[in-house]
Amino acid sequence: MPPPAVRDITKGRRGGYSPIVPTNRKPRVTIDHVARATGVSRQTVSRAINNKTEIDPETRQRILDAARAMGYRPSRFARGLVRQDVITIGLVIADVLNPFFPEVTAGVLQAAERRGWQVVVYNTGSEYRKELEVIDMLFDQVDVGVAFLFHNDAIAKAAGANLPFILLDTGGRAPALPGVRIDFESGTRQGLEYLISRGHRRIAMLDDEMYLSSEAPNTRRELYLKVMDERGITVDAGWIQPAHNSVEGGAAAMERLLAAHRDVTAVFAYNDMIAIGAQLRARKLGLRVPEDCAFLGFDGLSVGELVEPPLTTLHIDKRRLGEVAVEQAALLLGGTDEGEIPEAVIEPQLIVRAST
Repeated sequence: MPPPAVRDITKGRRGGYSPIVPTNRKPRVTIDHVARATGVSRQTVSRAINNKTEIDPETRQRILDAARAMGYRPSRFARGLVRQDVITIGLVIADVLNPFFPEVTAGVLQAAERRGWQVVVYNTGSEYRKELEVIDMLFDQVDVGVAFLFHNDAIAKAAGANLPFILLDTGGRAPALPGVRIDFESGTRQGLEYLISRGHRRIAMLDDEMYLSSEAPNTRRELYLKVMDERGITVDAGWIQPAHNSVEGGAAAMERLLAAHRDVTAVFAYNDMIAIGAQLRARKLGLRVPEDCAFLGFDGLSVGELVEPPLTTLHIDKRRLGEVAVEQAALLLGGTDEGEIPEAVIEPQLIVRAST
């Protein structure tokens, strides 16, 4: 990661930011500089500096001497905020305010605690720049990364890094990294087949608007269109509405949908937060749920049980998702090759409640 500096706030291609380093400041010596000077990997440098095992004393001393001569100083974070005698996981999540991720984090923390490991959490907001930058930060601070990464460039950067990485939610992507796959196809089919079995044919989708400007595969939308086509149901283009990933975003998308297609009888939402916002707005506009319009969410958040009527959803075992990621991280740290780690799959389960 570049040293802290003035940053050009003009966005470049794909939303990146260009660092501007003032000429009157000497660039900070990084772990990469020490690694190149000593002819070892950055992970070996990190282990030497942090007094980790699995490095011979002569190599450690050579690295420490070089680091001292070059003026390398470990970050304040690495020196003081984490213990050096235990394994540290760098957990990268997309949105700390989205209830999905605290449940995943709880699973990671529980599995790490059983092993005596520690966890440091990073929040990216699914922003392109932050995803790239957090990968650089992880090198100096952790032993293994467990990450939800939305952008393909960030995934490629993590895959090429000299640091073990486990990817949370690999669905729809090439297997650049080992990780955990959520079986969205199974879940989407369960949900849509259930709505169709209830007699619904005009089924709209409220989609995450982030996919409009991203190269990431939009698995849920593709599956929605696929299942509807298989069942001989023609989807009107106006049935698919983008929504900000929030309750407010779901409400706004539902209002747009009803303004153009008041005749839809069911809504399949990208996730529970969007579904809850849409359902609340539909009731405010005078629709009965589920008599006039049924609502189906995805994720299985606990808050879905608290709305009226309670939300039908496709439940993902989020704690298990985090636990499995730690289990895979343990395999990597134990010497298992990335290509030999078996794929882990979390299958969503339909939970029928009163919204359908």
